[in-house]
Amino acid sequence: MTGPTGATGAAAGRDGRRGAPPRGGRRDAPVRGAAARLLTYLSLVLACAVVVVPLAAILLTSLRTAREMAAGENPLAMPGDWFNLDNYRIAFTDGQMPQALWNTAFILFFSLLGTVFVGSMTAYAIDRFQFRFKRVVMALFLVAALVPSVTTQVATYQVVNNLGVMDTHWAPILLYMGTDIVSIYIFLQFIRSIPMSLDEAARLDGATSLTVYWRVIMPLLRPAIATVVIVKGVAIYNDFYIPFLYMPSEGLGTISTSLFRFKGPYGAHWEVISAGAALVILPSLIVFLALQRFIYSGLVSGATK
Repeated sequence: MTGPTGATGAAAGRDGRRGAPPRGGRRDAPVRGAAARLLTYLSLVLACAVVVVPLAAILLTSLRTAREMAAGENPLAMPGDWFNLDNYRIAFTDGQMPQALWNTAFILFFSLLGTVFVGSMTAYAIDRFQFRFKRVVMALFLVAALVPSVTTQVATYQVVNNLGVMDTHWAPILLYMGTDIVSIYIFLQFIRSIPMSLDEAARLDGATSLTVYWRVIMPLLRPAIATVVIVKGVAIYNDFYIPFLYMPSEGLGTISTSLFRFKGPYGAHWEVISAGAALVILPSLIVFLALQRFIYSGLVSGATK
């Protein structure tokens, strides 16, 4: 016969065996964790390679001579002379890069200035004022963003031509100033984080809506402005279609269109074309690397405040 103590011990032993995790699970857990880390690092290395390898190929090719290119070397092979800057000199002078940089800077400045004011004013009006069909207005912004721009180019071209700004700097500036929904959303998230008490205090002092916008709202939108300027500025800098279509004159070429026209007489000289591409990539790369923290901090703080 089994006593009470023996029965209790047997029951505890059975309960202990039931609650104990299987030994195989303990052994498999480190293996699964190591496999997950390995896959994570492999995906990061692959993503970096997709971005870095083309840039490295352009840089190394731009430093080669015509004889080295004729030898058919690997695009990632080391150049014979690391200080061979003749290709950059040819691309800078024959590619009309100084004029292209000036045209791009002019378009960038006025386009971003208009984008900031139009986008911030739109977001201020949507958040701070109550009016009929507010949701309809937001829906129209979304619909306009979803419609492919290519489908409206015929009508847009006729409008720009009738305005008399065709083949001038102002044609792409007016088109870029049409603020997209992303810019409005960024400004809207920041404005929603600003307390209404600041507006009310300013109105008690006799401030109008425009004064509240300029003296209260705009100074607090600096992180959002930096984010919009960087995101939209990179997009305008890299755009090819609008400058090529609306500014066909060679003297009005931007960075992208000048590089495209420069490719014509040097179509077989990939070392010179690579040097031109490197000159185009370098400014935007430096600006993005220097100011990327504003993009991340601006988007995150605007979404969490």
